[in-house]
Amino acid sequence: MHFLSKIFLTLLVICYATYSNGQAIKKAIPKTPTSSVKKTVKPKPVVAIAAPAIAGTRIKITTDSGVIVVRLYDKTPLHRDNFTKLVNNHFYDSLLFHRVIAGFMIQGGDPESKNAVPDQMLGKGDIGYTIPAEFDSTLFHKKGALAAARTNNAEKASSGCQFYLVQGKKYTEEELSAIEKQTGVYFSPSKRKAYTLLGGTPMLDMNYTVFGEVEAGLAVIDRIAQAQKNGFNRPIVDIHMKMDVLK
Repeated sequence: MHFLSKIFLTLLVICYATYSNGQAIKKAIPKTPTSSVKKTVKPKPVVAIAAPAIAGTRIKITTDSGVIVVRLYDKTPLHRDNFTKLVNNHFYDSLLFHRVIAGFMIQGGDPESKNAVPDQMLGKGDIGYTIPAEFDSTLFHKKGALAAARTNNAEKASSGCQFYLVQGKKYTEEELSAIEKQTGVYFSPSKRKAYTLLGGTPMLDMNYTVFGEVEAGLAVIDRIAQAQKNGFNRPIVDIHMKMDVLK
């Protein structure tokens, strides 16, 4: 029994030593810190928001000198609807720009110009009705303005078909102030900026109805305005037009 007791005690000592060494090893080995794992957040796709389209009917004017696109104003519904109707009815197809004045405007829409012979004086042809004036102080004769021609009538009613596109010229602040004084028409800061930087025909404001503006093709107006012409301001080489409503 004494011998067995010695063996038992020896086994206990060995077990205790093994356990102690194991704990010491555990303490000696540093714990590896767990790094926090960040979730990769995918950025939300940026959705491009298209700029709202500017309201208004668009007309494509194809000429022998290039293409012009004009936008008709909704503030002048009588002129807008009449012009659109004539375009849809192909009224303007094959008509001429019969009167061009550099630094002023180019004019067309005379039905008599369709089969006009060379040097025939044009400009008196019409469609048989007029459009009541639609003046708006925010619509003015900057370069590229689309306006209605008219006779010298007290109501300032517009021709039912003849129109002009403004080329104009640039004005100084002093010239604009002089025109204000002469006509009694006020030029806002935005109008003054347009007339000094872009140009136009400010003396016509609130006297002829402006019912649209050029969105593309200002250079075409410049080319037509520089055409060689006769004593009636009619281009010597005919400049035809064709119009379509853009969808």
